[in-house]
Formats: sequence, structure tokens, C-alpha cells
Amino acid sequence: MSPRVATTRLAWGLCTITILGLIAAVTLGLLGGAEVRPGEAKSILDVVVSGAAAVAFAIAGVLVTGRQRRNPIGWILCVVGLGLALNLFSVEYATYALLTEPGSLPGGEAMLWMGEWIWVPTLLVGTFLLLLFPDGRPPSRRWRPVAWLAGVGIIGVGFHQAFSPGKVEEFRRDNPLGLEGIGGDVASALGASFFLVIVAVLASVASLVVRMRRARGDERQQLKWLASGAVVFFIGFNLPVPSLLGTFVGQVAVAGAVGVAILKYRLYDIDVVINRTLVYGALTATLAGAYLGSVLVLQLALSAITEGSSLAIAGSTLAVAALFRPARARIQGGVDHRFYRSKYDAARTLESFGARLRDEIELDSLNAELCAVVRQTMQPAHVSLWLREAGR
Repeated sequence: MSPRVATTRLAWGLCTITILGLIAAVTLGLLGGAEVRPGEAKSILDVVVSGAAAVAFAIAGVLVTGRQRRNPIGWILCVVGLGLALNLFSVEYATYALLTEPGSLPGGEAMLWMGEWIWVPTLLVGTFLLLLFPDGRPPSRRWRPVAWLAGVGIIGVGFHQAFSPGKVEEFRRDNPLGLEGIGGDVASALGASFFLVIVAVLASVASLVVRMRRARGDERQQLKWLASGAVVFFIGFNLPVPSLLGTFVGQVAVAGAVGVAILKYRLYDIDVVINRTLVYGALTATLAGAYLGSVLVLQLALSAITEGSSLAIAGSTLAVAALFRPARARIQGGVDHRFYRSKYDAARTLESFGARLRDEIELDSLNAELCAVVRQTMQPAHVSLWLREAGR
């Protein structure tokens, strides 16, 4: 069996386990019912949505490993998806075996224990994924200590979650493998692993910023895709919408952005995606604010006339509809001026040239000005203008 075939089979095997784990978790959750779920445990909808995010990571990992089997980014995605799915499965299994039908399934305590630590590989997203993206290597040798720090921190967190004594809050049961005799110094050291992971995450983000500043060409486009996915994750995680929906969108955005960045980034212009996101995000906020403000103002100003009617709402709707096109043009110009200055300057130059072109009648002057505009806007290595002779 060739290494490529073995790699592909392993990646698909991890993806299959992820999908089967999700199916089993949902099945057990449906059999259990909401009334027997432990206090802070995930609802069945949480399980479905989180499982879908796990599948997104797994599929992205399979695609990346199939194209670049030596790139650890693909394996990180596979392991993260597997960790999410197994965490959901172990919690649902323990819920059914210990609460829904006590003793009906073997190994309930073992699954309870596994659910305490199996999620730890998801920490790879905030550490090694950022540090090694997109080529599977840190920006330079000087960043290798960050990888060691992240590795030690993640292993420490895993041991802390697996063997620290105490109750599992959701089930109100003691950790089945909690080491009661663990020394205070050892316990403190394991607890400090969370701090190490936080430091590693911050350092990994810093490495990504350094890489972005140095990157050119294809690598810069790939980093833009990852940055866009991270922004969507941050917004989805912090917006005042149901946290489940926001977190799901953010996780899928990160997995999708990484997959597209490595595999298909040439097919999509990320600058266009970012531009449209900025423009229509700002436009939506502007129109929503204008609509709410105009409704309130009209209702206060015309309360004697519009009381009991929807005249203020209708007027505000028409005003906002009329505002759409000019607001979009102004916001587009502002975004281009602030974030895409070269594009903005080129558009202004072409607009100015078009205005002068209508009044220019001297061919030599037009030739020189046209070449100058092309150099300024497109910056080619060489510019020449060929004109067909009269009579040909």
C-alpha cells in the first residue's frame, strides 16, 4: 500500500468515526429525552449543531490531507473534528447509561470520565493551527518554543481534566479516575497548564500577524482567508444572538476558510469577499439605524396624526428604500478609500482621464496621457501604444 493511499484511508477513517460518533450521540440524546438531561448538559439541538461543526472540520481535514498529506494542518482539522464528536458521544452515552436507564449500557462511568478530557484536542485550533498555517511550519525557528509551550500546555490540560479529583458538575458524580492522593504541587502545575495554553494562543496569534506582514502572493491570500474565518468566528461568538447559532457559524467559517485557503484560494478573490462584507455589513447597520431612528422621530413629531396608524412605519420604509443606493455608493467609496486605496486611486485616475478624453484632440498628447494612466493604475513592466495607420 502506497503512503498516499494509507494517508487517505486514515483520514477518511477518522472522518467516518466522527460522523458515526455524531449519529450515535444524536440517537442517544433522542432516546433519553430532555427531562433526564443533567443540569448544564447540552440540549439535543446543541448536540446536532456542534456535531455538524465537527463534521465540517473532519471533511475539511480529509480534503486537505488528500491534497497535501505532509501538511499537519489537515491532520489538525481531522483530530479537532474527532475530538468534538467523541466528546458529544461520551456525554450522551454517560447520560443514557447513568441517568436515563441506569445500568442499561456498560461503561457509563468510563464514558463519563472520557467526556471530561476528550475535548482537549480542540485546543489545537487556537495554537498549532495558527502557528503552522498555511505550509505546516512556524514562521521561523524562533517560533519553535511556542510549539513546545502549546504542546506542554495541552498535555497538561488533558491530564488535569482526566485525573483531577472532584465532582463532574453536570452529573454530580466524582471523577471515576480522579487521583485523590495527587500532591498539591502537581495539582498546581497541572492547573497552570491552562495559563500556558492561553500564552501559547496569544503567541500563535502574534506569529500569524508576523507571517501576514512578511507574506506575499499566494501565501498572503491564504492568510487573508484564515483571518476572515477568524473574524466571523469572533463576531458569531460575541454577537447578541443565540450563542449556539453564533458559535456554529464561527466554527464552520474557520473550518471552511482553512480548507478554501489551502485548496481553492485561487478560485475566489478574497479581497472581493472582504470588500462586500465590509460594505454590506456597514450598509445594513446604517439602514437599520436610519429606519429605527426615523420611525421614532416620525412617531414623536406626528403623534397627533399617526396615532393608531402605521403611517410612520410606511414613511420610514420608503425613506430607507430611497436611501439604499446613495448610502451604498458612499459606503463603498469610504471602504475603498480606507482599505483599498490603490483601487480607489486607480478609479479616480480613470475617471479623471475619461473626463479629459472628451476634450482632447491632439493624438500625441492623448498617447502620452493614456500611457501615463496605464502605468499609474496597472503598473506594468512596459507600456506601448500601437495605432493603425489611416486607410488600413
